[in-house]
Amino acid sequence: MSEPILKVTDLVRHFSAVKAVDGISFELKAGQSVGLIGANGSGKTTTMRLLTTLDLPDSGSIEFEGIDALAYPEKVRARIGWMPDELVPVEHTTVSDYIDFFARAYGLTGSKRVAEVKRVLVFCGIEELSKRYINKLSKGQTQRLSLARTLIGNPDFLVMDEPAAGLDPQARLEFKQLVRALQQQGKTLLISSHILSELAEMCDSMIFMDKGHVIRRGSQEELVAGDEPGTLYSLRCVGDSAPLLAYLAMSKDWRGAVCQADGSVLVTCLAPDDEARAGALRALCAENLIWEASCRRRNLEETFVNILQEQR
Repeated sequence: MSEPILKVTDLVRHFSAVKAVDGISFELKAGQSVGLIGANGSGKTTTMRLLTTLDLPDSGSIEFEGIDALAYPEKVRARIGWMPDELVPVEHTTVSDYIDFFARAYGLTGSKRVAEVKRVLVFCGIEELSKRYINKLSKGQTQRLSLARTLIGNPDFLVMDEPAAGLDPQARLEFKQLVRALQQQGKTLLISSHILSELAEMCDSMIFMDKGHVIRRGSQEELVAGDEPGTLYSLRCVGDSAPLLAYLAMSKDWRGAVCQADGSVLVTCLAPDDEARAGALRALCAENLIWEASCRRRNLEETFVNILQEQR
């Protein structure tokens, strides 16, 4: 088994009384695409800043391909690309000048610098915008520019904080295509996003965070399967949902009822077998509480919310 490209052990970062990161540990394999999921204030951005050596932890360790990233940050920074959640436009600066500035900061000179600027602009599909001022770009174009900056030096490990935030559907689709192209190149990706359905499409593994802790990790299939001790049903109510919710709350056969936007109720049946589940459904029908029931699996968002509720 190959050694991890990144190994995080007991990482801690507190800001006064705020425990932003409180003893997290995980590993990433080369070529993995991992989604970092958590509510606001869960510690995602602080974690990513620590991994990219933009901040120092109070304790713990970060190893990048066996190198102590805290002791020798200069040895790993060129291998890591950081895409923050927002690119602040600079007035009177063109796209090409902006990327050229960062290429110079990486120590690239002459023809190598010119070639690198062209490479990242072409890859991100913004070469034709090279003479446009960056404060005149659309949100989607700005995100492509931010990604182009991240790719300077051809880093192996890319850390992206909310890369699709604020993009329209077409821009999100185009950005996902860029991410897939990076995956095909063998890059290791750590992506934070509130759009969990898109993370499910882009990532092969997930890390759930809450209040500075890693509360669960694994593939989407493992997380969803591990979160379902019973059988999930979508129930259609007869009339108002209040009587159904009251009944479910009092019954030992049902757990975790949640009203959905379409008026249905999502709930887990804890009955142990098909016969017992059928009996639990018949009881709801006998009380004239439901007119339809369908069995289904939780999606990633529902799984995260359910795990979060259990943790809290």
